[in-house]
Amino acid sequence: MINPHSAPRSPTPAPGWAAPPRFQRPGVLSFLAYLVALAFLVLALEGSQISVTGFFEGLPHMADLLARMVPPDVSRLAPIGRALLETFQMALVGTVLGVLFSLPLAVWATRRLTPHPVVYYAARGLISWFRTVPDLIWALFFVVTVGLGPFAGTLALMVDTMGFCGKFFAEAMEETESGPQEALTALGAGRSGIICSAVMPAALPSFINTSLFSLEKATRSSVVLGLVGAGGIGIELKVAMDLFEYPTAATIILCIFALVLAVERLSSSLRQRIL
Repeated sequence: MINPHSAPRSPTPAPGWAAPPRFQRPGVLSFLAYLVALAFLVLALEGSQISVTGFFEGLPHMADLLARMVPPDVSRLAPIGRALLETFQMALVGTVLGVLFSLPLAVWATRRLTPHPVVYYAARGLISWFRTVPDLIWALFFVVTVGLGPFAGTLALMVDTMGFCGKFFAEAMEETESGPQEALTALGAGRSGIICSAVMPAALPSFINTSLFSLEKATRSSVVLGLVGAGGIGIELKVAMDLFEYPTAATIILCIFALVLAVERLSSSLRQRIL
């Protein structure tokens, strides 16, 4: 009779049996590559001039700065609110325009949908270029082009969104199932019909998700663009810090935090409802 309280015994391994290795032993070239990567990391740490001592020695200065920011000054809350509204308007319009322009660019950058290989590589190169150049650099270019103000910031956010959404839109369309597209092709549908009837509906959830993330990204980026004169709350923060008006700077930082948090909450709620 089997004792129900006895623990089950593990099977005895066969003679000559050995557990598989946890990690595959690297070859000579792989080992040398790991050594080179490790050496480069050590050099990067040295070049970054990381100093734990300097960090702890500077903490009193940070504490002094925070002490000067308390309590926040709310006397300029009205102009700060207007600048914050301008910041969100830049982010919203730049995101919407960027998403709209990203759609045809992503179609051209999709291997199965592009009209010609030259168009495919040109679209991929353009998307990579938009992604490579930081939005702050785009803001500098557009400030020179159209002058100071939110228009330059909106254009910079639009181009940055095109680089971000163009890449993920194209990848989403690449990953759609080819069955419905082949069926429409057999029925004689053209490229535009296949895109609108098969590809876009299948990739729509990914489009919405990426667009909402782009809005969050643009909201955070629009704060920095004001530092170069591209409109928004950034110039208010720069002026307050330059004039040592730390209580006003604290109010601006808290308002920026509230805006970014509200946009992230709204984006998360929309994703849960739509997707």
